[in-house]
Amino acid sequence: MKVNELFDLTGKVALITGGGRGLGEQIAEVYAEMGCELALCSRKKESCDGVAERLSNEYGIKAKGYALDVTNEEQVKSVVNKVLADFEKVDILVNNSGATWGAPVEEMPLEAWNKVMNVNVTGTFLLSKAVGKHMIEQNHGKIINIASAAGLTVRPPEVTNTIGYTTSKAAVIHFTKDLAIKWARHNIYVNAIAPGMFRTKMTKGTLEQKEEKVVETIPLRKIGDENMLKGAAIYLATQASDFVTGTVLSVDGGSTL
Repeated sequence: MKVNELFDLTGKVALITGGGRGLGEQIAEVYAEMGCELALCSRKKESCDGVAERLSNEYGIKAKGYALDVTNEEQVKSVVNKVLADFEKVDILVNNSGATWGAPVEEMPLEAWNKVMNVNVTGTFLLSKAVGKHMIEQNHGKIINIASAAGLTVRPPEVTNTIGYTTSKAAVIHFTKDLAIKWARHNIYVNAIAPGMFRTKMTKGTLEQKEEKVVETIPLRKIGDENMLKGAAIYLATQASDFVTGTVLSVDGGSTL
């Protein structure tokens, strides 16, 4: 098989949560470029609609936006059923929706902790469960969980102070490994990407206040740009990674070394 065939996604369907902006939009773009059809989900449907329209026009693929609160099981079931009705299958699930909250541990509200855990951990579980049932029936699937370098290491509060986020992403990493061994018999690959510091809406506040300190923790001494996650995302979604499951691919400039 030629290398370009290993990375081809023609005829595949990907469901991407948080697909209307940031890392989710970047992943959607590289999938579209490789021929993948896209179901983009987030609470802000209009953002997903805009990305879906742009990518459809640019790459000639089918793409559609859906409104989804990943913490609501009934909504998750409903949207997955709509996607299956619209696209007939889901080959790739990218659990990208995420939330964070910055505060010292001693001052963090329980409500904030619960919100972050519900979106990052429970949302990943609910989507994997709903889409996984379909993937088990078709005996194939690729699940990519967007974890974080923050789930692999710790930093002093002068650098980051988001214990709910770091804890949730560590949970996503363990969930990835456990689910990979549970569903390997169904030919379902479950992997995670652990991005380091990228320029997104979520990180804007931290970088505005502490960019110099953050960069000092990154051996490559730079912040991730809009292209740096695409290679990892396409690799884990395609035949190129057909002997890889339960792994965590860090895309972090070396910050977890």
